[in-house]
Amino acid sequence: MRNGRTLAVFIATATAALIVVGTLWPIPTAIAMANSRASLLRSPSSPQEAVENLSREIGRQAWDKAYSSLANKGELTEADFVHDIVGSYPSLRTYATLDSFDVRPLHASANEAQVQMKLRWSTVVGTFLDIRNVRVTRNGDRWEAMWPVVRESRLAPQVFPVNYLRWDVIYRGPEDDWASQDVEAPHVRIVDMRPIDRSSGVVIVGELLNEDVVPAFVTVKATLLAKNGSALATEDSFDKISHVLLPKQVTPFLIAFHDVALSQIDSIHMQPSATLVSASADPVIAIENQQMNPVPEPSLSGELVNQSGQIVNVAHVLGTFYDKGGQLVWVSDQYIDRVLLPQVPVSFVIPVPADIASKVGSERAVATTYSSGRLQ
Repeated sequence: MRNGRTLAVFIATATAALIVVGTLWPIPTAIAMANSRASLLRSPSSPQEAVENLSREIGRQAWDKAYSSLANKGELTEADFVHDIVGSYPSLRTYATLDSFDVRPLHASANEAQVQMKLRWSTVVGTFLDIRNVRVTRNGDRWEAMWPVVRESRLAPQVFPVNYLRWDVIYRGPEDDWASQDVEAPHVRIVDMRPIDRSSGVVIVGELLNEDVVPAFVTVKATLLAKNGSALATEDSFDKISHVLLPKQVTPFLIAFHDVALSQIDSIHMQPSATLVSASADPVIAIENQQMNPVPEPSLSGELVNQSGQIVNVAHVLGTFYDKGGQLVWVSDQYIDRVLLPQVPVSFVIPVPADIASKVGSERAVATTYSSGRLQ
């Protein structure tokens, strides 16, 4: 529920940080793609080599060369091919870079083969995996991949009635003389908090309530205190929280402290903060078919349905997990890498640690959205 300017700042700032990190400490895959361009591309004398070459061209964003190597160019245009990989509308895919890839042959005959391609993409909020089963055919002494395009849904022209709540804020301007008067910050409160000892360190999970009648931009900071009163570490919730809360809304949060043991901690100082912001209740995102999936890969899955007429560029799903007694035991999340078009369901899968999943008795999911504009 942020405007386009917030989305642009969010993406641009984080992307700039990634560019700096990637420039100073490039990963081996990036170095290979940048410096070994010619040597990496082999003559596609096998199905696996054909898909490996295609993966490298995609990683270099050499769209024309990647498209020209396909065997099924008659089934899709180059624009279809590019949009299938990076999206037709701005999303996390649009700003992602290929971190690495794996290619695994599934089965093969003399003239045809099936190869699994796993593309691992890096974004400003983490990584996502794109898995494609690619059919490869022989053309003389060469093998050529047939791209399995997944076409995005298209909406017919229609009218969406807009009847949502909206809050606007008027702040003091440079020429205004309001004395000490200004708009008061919203009242927020931590309603639950629990430290959890993990192998990587200490994790604090909790829930924050906006108990005011106005929207708030919220964050939570935690300071771990040792037995002698000194501060061991201070961290905040960063992106493991729904930052914009409408009146009476609750958000989960997670704060991770690495290389700190629970036995070292005497007390925890929690500091929630809130700023009054303009906000609206649109777009409305429904969560459907929500269910817990058991081991070996426990997760919370479901579908997001954008019930408004606004394109959602980035969606962030937060899952809150409780035991049978209703006590909070875990918070996890997932960013959706594709846009949410109106009325088109998009699947999500939020991973849950196996030892936590065995304790879960109920769960709740909420979605935060970032939109750059409306359908015209």
